[in-house]
Amino acid sequence: METMKFQSHIGADGVLLFQMPTDLKNTSVEVVVVVQPLANADVASSEEVRYNAWGKPTTQKSISDAITRMQQLRQEVALDKESIRSMIEEGRRY
Repeated sequence: METMKFQSHIGADGVLLFQMPTDLKNTSVEVVVVVQPLANADVASSEEVRYNAWGKPTTQKSISDAITRMQQLRQEVALDKESIRSMIEEGRRY
């Protein structure tokens, strides 16, 4: 048995749509759904909030933060041109 917990958003039409990845194929399963409104009114009522594959809300701020972090990581792991040249030369020796 596998238990997954995620958040979703019910639109103005009152329909809850969700997709759930699973390793099971061509088999019968039992699915239990519990719908509980979130206490955080900003997340629960916002029409612009989207959710990632793990059910976490993604907002413009969270996306901006992720992009900023990726740019920081790129700078942290960046190699200077001389280091790259020396690695190429090292590889040519073998």
